[in-house]
Amino acid sequence: MSMFENWLMPQQSDDEPDFVPLFSLEDDDEAKQGEVFPDTLPVLPLKNTVLYPGIVTPITVGRDKSIRAVQRAYEDNRYIGVLSQKDIKIESPSTRDLYRVGTIARILKLLKMPDGSTTAILQGRKRFHLDEMLSEDPYMIGQISTIEYEQPKNKLEFRALLSSVRDAAKQIIELSPQIPSEAVVMLKNINNDNFLLNFIASNLGIKVNEKQDILEINNLKDKASTILHHMDAELQLLELKDQIEAKVRTDIEKQQRDYFLSQQLKTIQEELGQNPQEEEINDLIRKATKKKWPKNVQETFAREINKLRRVNPQVAEYAIGLNYLETLLDLPWLDFTKDNFDLRRVKEVLDKDHYGLKKVKERILEHLAVLKLKGDMKAPILCLVGPPGVGKTSLGNSIARALKRKYVRMSLGGLHDEAEIRGHRKTYIGAMPGRIVQSLKKAKAGNPVFILDEIDKVGKDFRGDPSSALLEVLDPEQNTTFYDNYLELEYDLSKVLFIATANSLSTIQPALLDRMEIIEIAGYSLEEKVQIAKRHLIPEQRKEHGLKPTQVKISDRTLVKIVQSYTAESGVRNLNREIGSVMRYVAKRVAMEESYEVAVKPEHLHGILGPTKFDAEVYQEQQAPGVAIGLAWTAVGGEILFIEVSLNKGNGRLQLTGNLGDVMKESASTALSYIKAHAERLGIDPEAFEKNDVHVHIPEGAIPKDGPSAGVTMLTAITSAFTRKPLKPYLAMTGEITLRGKVLPVGGIKEKILAAKRAGIREVILCKDNQKHVEEIEHEYIKGLNFHYVAKMEEVLELAIGLKSAGKPGGNGMVKTKKKKAGAL
Repeated sequence: MSMFENWLMPQQSDDEPDFVPLFSLEDDDEAKQGEVFPDTLPVLPLKNTVLYPGIVTPITVGRDKSIRAVQRAYEDNRYIGVLSQKDIKIESPSTRDLYRVGTIARILKLLKMPDGSTTAILQGRKRFHLDEMLSEDPYMIGQISTIEYEQPKNKLEFRALLSSVRDAAKQIIELSPQIPSEAVVMLKNINNDNFLLNFIASNLGIKVNEKQDILEINNLKDKASTILHHMDAELQLLELKDQIEAKVRTDIEKQQRDYFLSQQLKTIQEELGQNPQEEEINDLIRKATKKKWPKNVQETFAREINKLRRVNPQVAEYAIGLNYLETLLDLPWLDFTKDNFDLRRVKEVLDKDHYGLKKVKERILEHLAVLKLKGDMKAPILCLVGPPGVGKTSLGNSIARALKRKYVRMSLGGLHDEAEIRGHRKTYIGAMPGRIVQSLKKAKAGNPVFILDEIDKVGKDFRGDPSSALLEVLDPEQNTTFYDNYLELEYDLSKVLFIATANSLSTIQPALLDRMEIIEIAGYSLEEKVQIAKRHLIPEQRKEHGLKPTQVKISDRTLVKIVQSYTAESGVRNLNREIGSVMRYVAKRVAMEESYEVAVKPEHLHGILGPTKFDAEVYQEQQAPGVAIGLAWTAVGGEILFIEVSLNKGNGRLQLTGNLGDVMKESASTALSYIKAHAERLGIDPEAFEKNDVHVHIPEGAIPKDGPSAGVTMLTAITSAFTRKPLKPYLAMTGEITLRGKVLPVGGIKEKILAAKRAGIREVILCKDNQKHVEEIEHEYIKGLNFHYVAKMEEVLELAIGLKSAGKPGGNGMVKTKKKKAGAL
């Protein structure tokens, strides 16, 4: 509240007061000369304000104790002690709830109001200190001592301070429209310095405790300085408020001016025969006459264009309607590109852009073949699943180029809002179609190759589930009538060739997964990576670095060294980066005109790329008893995994470390149970289980690991530890086990086999049911690997450790998962 605003507000004692104005009484700010006050006085608690000497204020008294105190004082000498409450919420204050410094007031008049309440008109006379509260019942009586002001020593400085107070008060009155201008005249007529300070302090819009602090100041100079400080703060607030109000007034005036000018412009244009709105609408109609679209869309356009004619161009609805009509015109309702039916040419383009990926290429050629024969066919919904860097996304661009179709890519990674797919209703300001419709609008063709990238990373929150919205998009039976909220019309997506990409199927909604044709793209073998580098990566990197073919040559041996020693991935992204490093090395030599060898040899790589990052020899050396090598699957491809087992003196406890998941822990328990049950057949003393603790550890403890396919490796490692017989070198295995000793098949076989080949493994033990998966891999990519297909654990132990027992080989794979990319098999 600004200064003097509360001079129109009521003051409060212990009850809510009636509306009575605050006013002053001449300059009578202190007791008259010779006025004597008694040592004991009735005490009246006051809420929400502080009474200063010289100030007259009406107080509505409602509490019984206060009424008795006021009446007794009025009957005796009319003097009463007024103390402010510390906490206004207390309804029945005691001595500790009141400040100790207050004002002696004279009761000028006591009135009985029509509603039965009592109003006392009080005039502040002099400050006092409450020495002791003598009684609190039937009303408060206190022993008091009066307080005198300390006069300022430097009179000139005090006069200057008072002048600043008057000037600040005048500015506040001028900036406050609710304060009458007569207040300035009233301030000029106050000649008493003490009364001026008390009058201003009582009308400051500050808290009660701050007003009380001013009342308790004995030095007049300090009192004036404190009041001026509060006034300056209030003045700054009023000035800022005035600036804001002035800006708002200016904005309103500008809007009125703009409206007035626009109306004038409209009138002038009408006089000249010009009408921009009509020209805009006529332009839309001209475009519509040339547009090929369904009849229902044409009817909607005609209805909306008539509605737009009746809308004032100045209102927001006009812009919304105009944007909607332009969107309808820009969409390729019946505009399609002509497919390239030269299947041999399509195959050449696909083979040129991407090495391998035979399944995907065959599926595209089959679709084109049917289109060529039948003339019309709903486009398939393909989902390419594989580790990063194998060319899933770039394949879409290659397919579009081969088919001579438009190419559209939409990244779904981190998408949370359903409206991104279906759009917003056009009634909202700033509404837009969904990204499906926007992409088609940008492509300007109704049959593009549409890449839905990272479909396995679609989010879900309170704004909706985008994957559920995609159900309609990716269902060939439904997407002929795809409904976008912005268009409010059905759009045919059946001619669009949707190709989704994903790293893992585990996070895709089952209903969505069911609508797509899954094509798995496994990682590349060493030979494939070398061919991809020769055909694509080296020419591209050479071009990007401004080098000529004669300036750098990388042999096959060098590429093999880079792949084996500097990368460990299923795709070729890291390989591309390493080749880029080689090109930068050569580019620097060429630019600085330094001598260098054009042919980059394997022995040069240490100086260019640094020390080798991966060493396959660790998997090829003879391991100690209790150590086995397993094959793992991750979302980024296959990997090699050690399983280590050690025996310690104990009581047969099984300890598992290495950040293992529940399924992998169960595999370890199953393996130990099987070994205990067949201890004698395996040549193990049964008492050894009671005397030793078994500790199973899988290195890289920071990476979570889970899945059942580690079972066969764990059982072999534990058996090796108990029999003290090491496993054969160059041997890896994967497979799930049962308590009966059977070996069950697992997934991710191609990724695991390629990982074994990269690591220099020579022999792999698999379940016999996984043989069909191995046969799908190109023979040249697994050349040098010897596979053992088994059905029982006895066969595994015979192959791995040399334990003679009846049975045939069998196995299952283990799964190693990385953080937030878990892939249990």
